[in-house]
Amino acid sequence: MIQQPPVPHPQAALDARAYTAAAVRAAARGIDAYSTSFGSSTRLLGTPVRGRVRSVYALVRVADEIVDGAAEGCGLEPDAIAAALDDYETRTEQALASGFSSDLVVHAFARTARACGIGSELTRPFFASMRADLTVSEHDPSSFEQYVYGSAEVVGLMCLHVFTTDRSPVPVAPSSALLEGARRLGAAFQKVNFLRDLRADAVGRGRSYFPGVDPATLTDQQKDELLIDIQADLAAAREAIVLLPDSSRTAVRAVHDLFAALTDRLAATDAEELRTGRVRIPDAQKAAIIARAALQERGRGLRARRPDGRNR
Repeated sequence: MIQQPPVPHPQAALDARAYTAAAVRAAARGIDAYSTSFGSSTRLLGTPVRGRVRSVYALVRVADEIVDGAAEGCGLEPDAIAAALDDYETRTEQALASGFSSDLVVHAFARTARACGIGSELTRPFFASMRADLTVSEHDPSSFEQYVYGSAEVVGLMCLHVFTTDRSPVPVAPSSALLEGARRLGAAFQKVNFLRDLRADAVGRGRSYFPGVDPATLTDQQKDELLIDIQADLAAAREAIVLLPDSSRTAVRAVHDLFAALTDRLAATDAEELRTGRVRIPDAQKAAIIARAALQERGRGLRARRPDGRNR
C-alpha cells in the first residue's frame, strides 16, 4: 500500500506561500540590481510569468557570480570557487526534488521549475558550462557549441517553459518551433555578449570563446563572419516570437530588438575598437526600443480583433 504524504497544517500552507512570495521578491531585487534593461523588459511580462522568469535569471546570475568574480573578490581560491559552484548545483537539485530551499533564490527557482516542467535535464548542462569557465580558457568548435548550449540556450528553454505554461495549473510543453526559436535566441544573446566583451574576457578572465579567433588580433573579416552567424540566429528567433502567448510576446520582442540593435552597433564598429573597448546602447535608445516593441505588439493585438472586440 502506497503511503500518501501528510497533509500540511493550514497555517503551514500559508507560511509556505508567504515564504515563496518573499523568495520571488528577493530574486526580482537581485536581477534589478544587475540589469536595468532586463528589469525593464520583464515588466512587460504578465503574471505569474514575470516573477517566474526573474526567478530563473536570479539563479543563473548567482551561478555566474560564483564563477566570474564575486567569489574571487571575496577571497575564495580556485578550489573553493569550484566547491561553491558544486554546492550551489547540489542545493538546486535538492530543491527541485523537494520544493524547498533555505536559500531564497534557489527556492524561488525550484518553485518555478516544478510549476513549469523545468528539470535537471536543463539545469545540469547549465552548471556544466559554468564549471567549464573554471577550467577551459579556449574553445574548439565542439566545446564552443556545448558551452553555448549549456550557458545560454538552456536558459532560453527554461524561460520558454515558463512562457508556455503561463497561468496553467500544470506544465505546458512548448512546440518544436518554439523550442528552436528559444535556442536560437539564447545562442544569439550569448554570442553578442562574447563579441561585445571580447577584451574583458581575454584580459580580465583569460578566456577566448570563439574558436580560431584570437581576441588580440580580431580582424574585420572575422568580426563580420561572427555577425552573420548572430544575425541568422536573431532572424530565426524572430520568426518564433509570434507563436508565444500574449503574456510574454511583448517582452521577448523587446529583448530581441535590444540585442538586434546591439548587433547593428557591433557591425558598425571596427574590429580594432572591439579589441580595446566595449560597445553599449545608450539608455535613451534602450527605452525607445522597449517602448516601440510594446507599441508594435499592442497594434498587432488590435489588428487581430474584430470590430466587435472579439478575437478573430
